[in-house]
Amino acid sequence: MKTNNLAVVTGSSRGIGRSIAEKLLSNNYTVIVTSTNSTSIKLFDDLTSKYQNRCFPFVLDISNLESIDNFFSSIKEFLPKISVLVNNAGITNDNLFIRMSEDEWFNVINTNLNGTFRITKPVIRSMLRNRFGRVVNISSIISSIGNPGQTNYSASKAAINGFTRSLASEVASRNITVNSVAPGFIMSDMTENLNDDVKEKLLKSIPLGRMGKTSDVSDLVSFIISDAANYITGQTIHVNGGLFMS
Repeated sequence: MKTNNLAVVTGSSRGIGRSIAEKLLSNNYTVIVTSTNSTSIKLFDDLTSKYQNRCFPFVLDISNLESIDNFFSSIKEFLPKISVLVNNAGITNDNLFIRMSEDEWFNVINTNLNGTFRITKPVIRSMLRNRFGRVVNISSIISSIGNPGQTNYSASKAAINGFTRSLASEVASRNITVNSVAPGFIMSDMTENLNDDVKEKLLKSIPLGRMGKTSDVSDLVSFIISDAANYITGQTIHVNGGLFMS
């Protein structure tokens, strides 16, 4: 197994995370994929069958310290070889700010921000020893434009962007790049359930006139971790059809 050919993609049983895992597997990476419980871990059966000896599923709940400890104990033999980390796992828990409970606030912050910290730290230690690494944090357009009912989510993703820039500056001398990818509205189970009026209004706000595909995100991640992007670090790169132009 090549040192620069092992990736971890958290929250990869469906949606954007799944697309990223499949893209990396198709690019001959060995990929550690994760999902939050033993039921959803079965969603990887097709990948483990197709990519035998290159796709390794593990249970990981990034909001739970015991689950994180168990995960790193389980991948102990892999840890020194990890060259790519994609922090995709995260949650939403929407409510208008005036009605938002402390649990709704802290659950999102603990998962999206603290969870990213807890997963990244052991992996970065290994990358520093290897003097090579690629970290990609999946952020969101909401970190830049905000959204009613998502102050907790927006705050967590804006913090991820700051985390990305600071960490990038700390580890750049060891040939480690750290970037954020901020998707806009991507076709998913959630957007499929939107009513037609909401969809029409949403599409009118996007200059390209369509929602993105998960492959729009995974293709970008694939580029960011490639040699072609080895001079890009500390950036938040938006994939949103022009909805946010900075």
